[in-house]
Amino acid sequence: MSDIVIVGGHGRVALLTAPLLVDAGNTVTSVIRDPDQSAEVSATGAEARVADIEALSTDDICTLLDGHDTVIWAAGAGGGDPERTTAVDRDAAIRTINAAEEVGAHRFIMVSWCGSYPDHGIPDSDPFHYYADAKAEADDHLREADLDWTVLGPSTLTDAPGNGCISLIGEDDGRTAGTSVPRETVAEVIATAVNCPQCVGHTVRFNAGNVPADEALRHLDINWDTALDGSGTGYE
Repeated sequence: MSDIVIVGGHGRVALLTAPLLVDAGNTVTSVIRDPDQSAEVSATGAEARVADIEALSTDDICTLLDGHDTVIWAAGAGGGDPERTTAVDRDAAIRTINAAEEVGAHRFIMVSWCGSYPDHGIPDSDPFHYYADAKAEADDHLREADLDWTVLGPSTLTDAPGNGCISLIGEDDGRTAGTSVPRETVAEVIATAVNCPQCVGHTVRFNAGNVPADEALRHLDINWDTALDGSGTGYE
């Protein structure tokens, strides 16, 4: 079992993920910025810890992560403000990756999105451009880190009921994927990835689909084009 810290613990995906991790026997600490969110986080079975990740230095984040073996980055600025988006989704994420390396929190799961590429093609006139840039840079930084990393790239998130099944998106398809995935399913993918050695060193882009998440993640070497649901390999 793992000692897990979720950064961005009050996000809708994080709130769905924490009870899955706790039910599996893990110890979970959820980092939140607003102390008024503590009761809702505690109801998931996680320990709420108040800290503003945007304002913390790398040394401060080391203190926050010390004693944990797994980090789940689920934080985000929420879009709309380019400066804050860069500060949270890129800069704070990179500081957290660096801190995880320093304290030996070896397992790091980045909750990203399916179109996170340096050449994402979103024009700089679109406010989403800054989010796309920030996520791509943070993801690339994680891939170069001395950590057991996994980047998870869901497509458009919805609040529809999840069935725990996904369709893996091929590397090129992630740039144009127009479908969606329920937040409940994303939470199941995160919980599965925590103790999935086959996920280490992979970027997994996915939509809602027909393949159970645990099966898809534990068999990333399968070409899903010719097996199961014909969705592409979905890994790099």
